[in-house]
Amino acid sequence: MNSSKQFLSRVSHGVKTTIPNYLMKKNTKNSVANTKKQPQASVSSVDLKDVGRQGLTLVTKVSVQNPYMVPIPICEIRFSLKSAGRVIVAGKVPDPGFLKANDTTLLDAPVKVPYSVLMSLAQDIGEDWDIDYVLDLGLIIDVPLIGNVTIPLSYKGQMKMPTLSDFFK
Repeated sequence: MNSSKQFLSRVSHGVKTTIPNYLMKKNTKNSVANTKKQPQASVSSVDLKDVGRQGLTLVTKVSVQNPYMVPIPICEIRFSLKSAGRVIVAGKVPDPGFLKANDTTLLDAPVKVPYSVLMSLAQDIGEDWDIDYVLDLGLIIDVPLIGNVTIPLSYKGQMKMPTLSDFFK
């Protein structure tokens, strides 16, 4: 069997126990209903964090809910910022920490965008002084006994370009 396509399980005393069952608290009233839960993620916001001489830095806030009773390590966050049908910047945030057990964790993923890349989008900027973008994220977590799992996310938005007054604040 192909282990990357198979959801791992173990057989104990003739009863099949899946990994989520194994990780859930044994005496939970809704343990049968909770066995199918997986970590869930969503992009809370994308905000302008810094305007510097080299470019601007966006910070993406990702909210991740961990239904398991154990913390889950986050291997990395991969990102790709696209505009006008092309990738303008891509990268990764290595080892951003852990997902809290039975809780929601808020992660920050900084995205640095050089001005040279933004100026290549001059036609889109010139019309309304903003850039329409799509931010694709891959949150790679290390689920115990299963291995690395990628949670894909996509976020569409508009980025207002800084004006001269933003540089002198």
